Amino acid sequence: MSNDVKAAVDAAFREEWGRVVATLIRVTGDWDLAEECAQDAFAMALQRWPRDGIPGRPGAWLTTAARNRAIDVLRRRTVGAVKLREVAAMSADPEPSPFAPETDHSGVPDDRLRLMFTCCHPALSLEARVALTLRTLAGLTTAEIARAFLASEPTMAKRLVRAKQKIQRAGIPYRIPPAHLLPERLPGVLGVLYLLFNEGYSATAGADLIRHGLSAEAIRLGRVLDRLMPSEPEAAGLLALMLMHDSRRAARLDASGDLVPLEEQDRGLWDAASIGEGVLVLEAALRHGQPGPYQVQAAIAACHVTAARAADTDWTQIAGLYGQLARFLPTPVVELNRAVAVGMAEGPEAGLALVAAVEAEGKLTGYYLLPATKADLLRRLGRGGDAAVCYREALELASTDAERRYLSRRLAETGSG
Repeated sequence: MSNDVKAAVDAAFREEWGRVVATLIRVTGDWDLAEECAQDAFAMALQRWPRDGIPGRPGAWLTTAARNRAIDVLRRRTVGAVKLREVAAMSADPEPSPFAPETDHSGVPDDRLRLMFTCCHPALSLEARVALTLRTLAGLTTAEIARAFLASEPTMAKRLVRAKQKIQRAGIPYRIPPAHLLPERLPGVLGVLYLLFNEGYSATAGADLIRHGLSAEAIRLGRVLDRLMPSEPEAAGLLALMLMHDSRRAARLDASGDLVPLEEQDRGLWDAASIGEGVLVLEAALRHGQPGPYQVQAAIAACHVTAARAADTDWTQIAGLYGQLARFLPTPVVELNRAVAVGMAEGPEAGLALVAAVEAEGKLTGYYLLPATKADLLRRLGRGGDAAVCYREALELASTDAERRYLSRRLAETGSG
């Protein structure tokens, strides 16, 4: 297979997966069937495009292939002629759309964002909405979603199955909500964009720590959402957060692809335009006087990216902001981050005391950043032997090559490698 064909299929997956799946869900009402047929269509493209050439409209080709596959499956299932006729009636010529224009009363100008609002139905729990949307529209694997939620893959698979079953049992329609219902679906959409950005900014597994395409798409959709809902400060807060994190992208890896910690990054490589835009967006959000978790996280990011040197970072303010964030998100991950900030503001021993409290709860077992954080605080205290034990534990749990290389370097620095 030529590199051109592989690149075309990869690009089609990024651009068309959500549309193909959404089209089939809308017509068949069967989420599993839609995903299965979409997967078959992309597998077929890998087989046929090298022989027949890359089609001029990959999305139309893929949707037609998926539709034909759905017809075959439904025929074998003999589920009835009505549903079969509906699928067969999908036109193979014009670019298929999951939604007829006359049914779109949402005012959402972006097709992918419309799909996200459609998928984030309030009848599901927030976690189920976000997970199902990431799986169905963004094409993230169940394993990737499980790591994002700090859950095991079998547990997440069961949750996704239950969510799909609830939709089918309740007869929840797969259609765009009208504009007045968008706010109730906003938390789910924000959660999707946040985790989509995070998977691109710091991948949960694989050789590449950064998957720029995912984070860039999340920022693009964040801008669309902020313009669409200017009275929603959390949408602006999320956009500001993503912009400020992404501003450091060029400095996060060295020439060898190894992870560079924040305090050692070359701040001259940071994107000043993204920082400036992020700060302005955050200031506009804060003027609403309705603080929320994304705005607080953006404020934390602003403390980092506006410091001229690592030594200028206001860790006391960051520790206080994490305390505020914990009131919105009382999670062990937030407490672990607060422990880091307190360790920088008040000394490693204070940070270790908070890490010990998180560790005692047992909710972050298997999360590599728990022993990695503990190791770093021990290293700062000069307790190299104890730090080495924790670095080894973190190494066993880390899931990306860049993270493992970084931890290996830190372990070697303890003299116990």
